[in-house]
Amino acid sequence: MSKLLWKPTDERIKTTNMFQYMQYVNQQYSKDFRSYDDLYEWSIAEIPSFWESIWKHGEVISSTPYSQVVDDVSRMPGAKWFEGARMNFAENLLRYRDDRVALTFKGESQPDTVSITYAELYDRVARLAKSLRELGLQPGDRVAGFMPNMIETVIGMLAATSIGAIWSSCSPDFGIKGVLDRFGQIEPRVLLTANGYSYSGKKFDSLGQIAEVVKQIPSIEKVIVVPYTEPDPDPSRVPNGVLLDDFMSSEKGLEIVFEQLPANHPLYIMYSSGTTGVPKCIVHGAVGTLLQHIKELKLHTDLKREDTIFYYTTCGWMMWNWLVSSLTQGARLLLFDGSPFFPRPESLWQLAQDEKVSIFGTSAKYLAAVEKADVRPGKTFDMTPLKAVLSTGSPLSIESFEYVYRDIKEDLVLSSISGGTDIISCFALGNPIGAVYAGELQCRGLGMKVQAYDDNGKPVLGEKGELVCTASAPSMPIYFWNDPDGKKYRSAYFELHEGIWAHGDYIEITENGGVIIYGRSDATLNPGGVRIGTAEIYRQVENIQEVLDSLVVGQDWDNDVRVVLFVKLREGVTLDEDLLKRIKTMIRQNTTPRHVPGKIIAVQDIPYTISGKKVELAVRKVIHNEEVKNKDALANPGALDYFKDLPELQS
Repeated sequence: MSKLLWKPTDERIKTTNMFQYMQYVNQQYSKDFRSYDDLYEWSIAEIPSFWESIWKHGEVISSTPYSQVVDDVSRMPGAKWFEGARMNFAENLLRYRDDRVALTFKGESQPDTVSITYAELYDRVARLAKSLRELGLQPGDRVAGFMPNMIETVIGMLAATSIGAIWSSCSPDFGIKGVLDRFGQIEPRVLLTANGYSYSGKKFDSLGQIAEVVKQIPSIEKVIVVPYTEPDPDPSRVPNGVLLDDFMSSEKGLEIVFEQLPANHPLYIMYSSGTTGVPKCIVHGAVGTLLQHIKELKLHTDLKREDTIFYYTTCGWMMWNWLVSSLTQGARLLLFDGSPFFPRPESLWQLAQDEKVSIFGTSAKYLAAVEKADVRPGKTFDMTPLKAVLSTGSPLSIESFEYVYRDIKEDLVLSSISGGTDIISCFALGNPIGAVYAGELQCRGLGMKVQAYDDNGKPVLGEKGELVCTASAPSMPIYFWNDPDGKKYRSAYFELHEGIWAHGDYIEITENGGVIIYGRSDATLNPGGVRIGTAEIYRQVENIQEVLDSLVVGQDWDNDVRVVLFVKLREGVTLDEDLLKRIKTMIRQNTTPRHVPGKIIAVQDIPYTISGKKVELAVRKVIHNEEVKNKDALANPGALDYFKDLPELQS
């Protein structure tokens, strides 16, 4: 049984959007639900009724009603959601036009924040949308963003999608090949770029890269340049370049012409990590994205108009798309560009205090790192407004759960969430009316029929298994780009179990109704035929103070699999016999003897994707002398060199 860390009071429960929604369902559908478990079971038993309730309770704006919620919820892929409805995604995000602050931006090297109101946001989107229409942009055309997480990025996305164009973005720290691998496939007509970006106190130029990119993507007709790291960049450095202020209409008081489109009109193109080949281009539809985000933000995150929500993310991670949908709730979004540790390890918590953040989102990696850096926000800063901490990107360790309640704030809901680019949303989430148990994601998301399948394809509880979704959900991709027969799409999710979505995570559904994630199932270790999730080992290694980071893989060895643990150590620390013994003892005492690595090797750095995920599969390829085809998806591709030809792996 997991350790109980927090439980909401009855008074707090009754103030939540989830509680209010439960009363709505009880009234509208003649139910008497009193717990999340009851509500969840109804949501997966009566899937069409559930999603209809989200549409209505979420007050979706549409010009034409839908004829049916879904044609066949058991068909995967290919279920049709809310056919007949005509709507516009941007219109739903721009429903507020008042003087409350919509967006606040802080760049790491900027002394002050910049804010715009909902009225100002609407006006700037209207002006950009008018200019894009005059350029000839049509529904289905692509607009790409090579942008930091700043206000102009949100404006660009909303302007493009108001016309029915498809938005796709990646982080400006991608190399030229990484950009070409993504935008080259989708052939955008317009590219929005800042002149540069900042990280750890250094400024990086983007226009040189973009000039090379435009030469190799002939579809790009216009490059809109946003001043950021310098006040007056030269747009002529880029073919077809123009400054944003020169491109946008100067008219005031414009009304946006929101293109009314089918509910499943393509909205976003997202990308798989691309660490094993050219990234897959995953196309998400408007209605599925909108409904999932309303559900997750309003109900599972308890987001309200008076909240300020922050998520540390780049524009290359689906958490950016998720964060921007907070506009549907009229909340204030705090955007940030830069290193979370610049100029100090506690910088983001200083920002959270100064901007009165009520919902703070980050990665499991960040929480582990600030604990190692002895950052104690609850003792240093005023965390009074903070009501929720969200974590994703990788499994959150039990120690990080305890760190949040010990050193950040005792009374908040810690929501470890998990889903991904594949569904631009989550399978497991927070629950503001439920308890928090150490190491567990609180619940499976409403309407998501998630189970753990054993090796025989049977659902199990309290045991480890493959994360599957056994009924369609509206935010599953509508298709993959350049995949006319759907072969890439089916092979990505539906080959393991016919007609069942297999997500690639190794999980356990607990007796609390929560979810424990043990890591990627394709990176699962299998020594002696026993499946071990990589997260089980990481949780123990993170307790060793001398170890800053780690990565574990399986090495083919002596007709079996040998567990190999790589560790990045604190400066001045060596991997001597005493440290080796302590690491092995920690793992053995808290897991099983099979979890103990056959080899523990010190390396200078651990490779990550740009969105902050460890790349176990790429390292496994390197140690088996296999080619890693696409290093441009990595934040630190040079780190792979540390794993080549290691003599310790030869014996």
